[in-house]
Amino acid sequence: MTLWTAVLVAAIACVALKAVGYLIPPSVLEAPRPARIADLLTVALLAALVAVQTLGDGQAIVVDARIPAVLVAGGLLALRAPFLVVVVAAAVVAALLRLLGWAV
Repeated sequence: MTLWTAVLVAAIACVALKAVGYLIPPSVLEAPRPARIADLLTVALLAALVAVQTLGDGQAIVVDARIPAVLVAGGLLALRAPFLVVVVAAAVVAALLRLLGWAV
């Protein structure tokens, strides 16, 4: 199977999956349980993405300046700081730690 064949098969599968979604009755999707599962699934996927991007480097787990930066960002978000302040503070923490040679 060539790369283009795989891309076309994946595209057709995505379109088919989207079409199947339109066939599901709205009463099923508006029920409390599926709505709650969809909300929790979104949070879980976002948390997994943050964890992989923070701790991952290829197939290895890496502890570097990203971890304290994410902790600072999380703390500032808990304090309801503006998003721009959160991003700048996390970047400054990571930059200072890298400057001090704590992590590459």
